[in-house]
Amino acid sequence: MTIALRAIVALWGLGFGFMALRGIINPAAWTEGFGVVAQEGAINNLRADYGAFFLVAALGALWGAIQPRNAKALWVPAALFGAALVIRLLGLAMGDPLTDAIKQAMAVELISVLLMMFAARHFGKASL
Repeated sequence: MTIALRAIVALWGLGFGFMALRGIINPAAWTEGFGVVAQEGAINNLRADYGAFFLVAALGALWGAIQPRNAKALWVPAALFGAALVIRLLGLAMGDPLTDAIKQAMAVELISVLLMMFAARHFGKASL
């Protein structure tokens, strides 16, 4: 089970790492995928903010998957995606529209948080 879970967490990290690098190189990938409009200097903010979010989450997941004895690293992506989910719910409570894209993002965030928390707990208990 530990090997399979490490592989899943590593694939998650690679996927979000690829997303980070793709968007850092070409922020238009995020404007199209997330429905964000960025003009002039805002493209740099998009590159930095989204890039940092996804890259830090990916590196935390990869570190936890590669070195399961450092399972606490998995709390980094769990905290980032958990905070995003809570803030998204807060936005909905304040009247933001609930679109299919928002529902999908919330599902990804929830699954990501649960995966990272489960893996951190499992790796912390497993004798490796």
